[in-house]
Amino acid sequence: MLDLVIVLFYFVAIFITAISGRVKKEATIEEYFLSSRNLRWPSIALSSIATNINGYQFLGMMGSAYLYGLAQASLEINAVQGILMAAFIFVPLFLKERVITVTQYIQKRLGKTIGLFYSIANILIFSTITLGAALFWGAYAADLVFADYLSFISEDRITRITAIVIGLGIFSAIYTYLGGLNAVVKTDIIQFSILLTGGFVVLFVAIHHLGGWGELYRKTPQLMHLHLPADHPKLPWTHVFGLFLLNINYWCANQTIMQRSLAAKSLRHAQIGLMAGGVMKYVMAVLIVVPGIALYGILGENGLSEPDMAFPYLVKTYLPTGAKGIILCALFASLMSTVDSTFNSLATLWSIDIYKQYINKSATDAQVVKAGKNTIIVTLFTGITMGLVLLYVKFENPEAAFTHTLNELRYYINCGIVVLICTAAFMVTPNRKATLIGFLSTIPLHLIIIYLFPDMNYFVRAMWVVVISLAFVTLVSAKNGFRTWKELIQYDSPNILKMGGVLLASLILVHIVFH
Repeated sequence: MLDLVIVLFYFVAIFITAISGRVKKEATIEEYFLSSRNLRWPSIALSSIATNINGYQFLGMMGSAYLYGLAQASLEINAVQGILMAAFIFVPLFLKERVITVTQYIQKRLGKTIGLFYSIANILIFSTITLGAALFWGAYAADLVFADYLSFISEDRITRITAIVIGLGIFSAIYTYLGGLNAVVKTDIIQFSILLTGGFVVLFVAIHHLGGWGELYRKTPQLMHLHLPADHPKLPWTHVFGLFLLNINYWCANQTIMQRSLAAKSLRHAQIGLMAGGVMKYVMAVLIVVPGIALYGILGENGLSEPDMAFPYLVKTYLPTGAKGIILCALFASLMSTVDSTFNSLATLWSIDIYKQYINKSATDAQVVKAGKNTIIVTLFTGITMGLVLLYVKFENPEAAFTHTLNELRYYINCGIVVLICTAAFMVTPNRKATLIGFLSTIPLHLIIIYLFPDMNYFVRAMWVVVISLAFVTLVSAKNGFRTWKELIQYDSPNILKMGGVLLASLILVHIVFH
């Protein structure tokens, strides 16, 4: 009963917070989509990382850590590289142009046609895989851990998860619809605090039952390596090269993440906020990965048959009443902080890039905001549908580390986006026709490489896809040259640059220490 009271209080608090951040009916475009460009660095940091953390980190990545160990942390800590590039290269470019969407920058540099392709690609992936995965993982995790509490919904597991997917999707859509980015950021701050609390509870419980931090190296030494052999099927050390490029997509060209920085009060707030978020990624790596390794040390080789059960096992077996309620809130927070941000970004992309530019060029601010709100309603249905599709896929192959399956699906589109954003930012006068060909070539290149090298790791495959496509664009555009590093790297003050240098040095040090 105490756990359910905690959960009920959480939903009430989230809804009250969201309503308090509701914008007035006659809100302007910048008020609704960019919170009047008035976000300070703490809000940018907390909201960005809350959006980034999803149920799949707690289930999928912790399950993957149970199998592969510290190497799974690579996906978290190497986000720092993408964050630094966003802070010092891409965000200054976006803020200088005062764009509302990343598409507007793409259009300025590469033309309307490529901008349209970029926007449609993002709308497609956000409204399906991104929303669907967030809804699925949150609902799936909640049911795994708290099936007894949720049995009042239905005795059938699939029916329960379906109901949770639909219910939480509608709840998130309502407050995003009413409040825009302002409501999203306010609720994200609360949700990140709950995420952090729940994560630390699970971490300390896992370490306690293992016998202490030192036991990680005594009982699970084989799992305490950040870099696995080059022939490892899922996480070879060579994956860092593909991850480097894919992080450019996620942290530098992803409207869902970039929207907070575009809404920053100043470049200083944007850069400090992003770097503070980079520090938080280290914390999240520990909270997500270490409990999985510790559980392997507790159970030994004959432990879990399904890796994604690592998180539920820790919660069910070791946490007392009350603490379980906090964890359930954390799972819901991980879902809603991603879903609400995705809804808001979809509303922004559609209303600014498509509706305002191609459907109603003379639209007033009120009409544009209304178009954005309607987008939330439509994509609620596409997100729920994809969530249920992923539910079916997961139940068909329960023993797989499902986080890698979803990553492979995303990267078919993400590789092309990396080609676009790098071309737009780094080349002086890119060849637009070659850039479009390079962008469109990434999907067939994926299929060709899969056919020729079926055993190639998907991160490595993504690297070759991006490198080949970018090489083609570069060869055609080479005569126009590249921007110099002095032109590319911009910062608010020398102290901000020093902070960036320290963060970069910390990433290098982590790779050396935990190699």
